[in-house]
Amino acid sequence: MTHLRHSGAAAGRRPLALVYRGPASSPGCPEAVAGLLSSGPWNLDVRFTGPHEALPLSAGLLSRALLYAQPGGGTLASAYRRLRWRRRAIRGFVRDGGRYLGFCLGGYLAGATPGFALLPGDTDQYISSPGATVHEESDTLITVTWRGRPRTVFFQDGPLFDLDEDADATVLATYDNGAPAALVTRFGRGRVAVTGPHPEATTDWYTDHGLPVHHTLDLALDLVESVMET
Repeated sequence: MTHLRHSGAAAGRRPLALVYRGPASSPGCPEAVAGLLSSGPWNLDVRFTGPHEALPLSAGLLSRALLYAQPGGGTLASAYRRLRWRRRAIRGFVRDGGRYLGFCLGGYLAGATPGFALLPGDTDQYISSPGATVHEESDTLITVTWRGRPRTVFFQDGPLFDLDEDADATVLATYDNGAPAALVTRFGRGRVAVTGPHPEATTDWYTDHGLPVHHTLDLALDLVESVMET
C-alpha cells in the first residue's frame, strides 16, 4: 500500500473506507454498502464520497483510503460518463494497494467496455446470456451458488463476469448457467471484489418490491472479507 495508508495505520487511526454516493448510484444503494462496511469486524472509518458530498472523489482522497466501494445504480453508460474522469485515479489507487468493492453497477464499472478495467476479463449482462433464468431488468430474486451452496439473493440486472482464459481470480459465486456472479482478484498490488447480485440488500429492498425477504448479509461479509485479505 501507499505510504499514506501505512502512516494512517501507524498513527492508530481507523482505516478509511470510501463509499461513492451521487448521480452514478441509486438512492439506498450507497447507504446499504456503508451499513455493511460499518457493521463488519474491520473497524473502518466509513465516509461517503461524491460530487455533492463533503469529501469529493479525487486521487488525493483515495491516497488516504484503504477501500473504495462503488454501489449499485442506473445504467452503465450513464454512470461511466459521470465517472470516467476518475478512471485513472481509481486504477492508480487499486494498483498501488487499495481495495475496490463493486456491487451490481459497481461490478459493471470494474469491467473494460466501458469501465475502470480492473478485471482479468470483462463484464456482460447476465439477463441476456445463454441459459439465464432471469430475463427482465426489474427487481427480483435470483438463485446463485455461493461457495458451493445455493442461495437466493436480491437482483436487478446485474453483470456476469467474463474472465480471460487462465485468469487469476477466485470465483465466489456462479449463476445457474455457470457464469461467474461474484469473484475476487488482484490488480497490481491491490484487490478487487465484485458481485452481480446484491447480497448487501436490506429488508426494505425486498418488502418495497413485494418480494420474500432473504437474509444474505453473510454473503456480503464474505465478499468484503475476501477483498480485505492481504
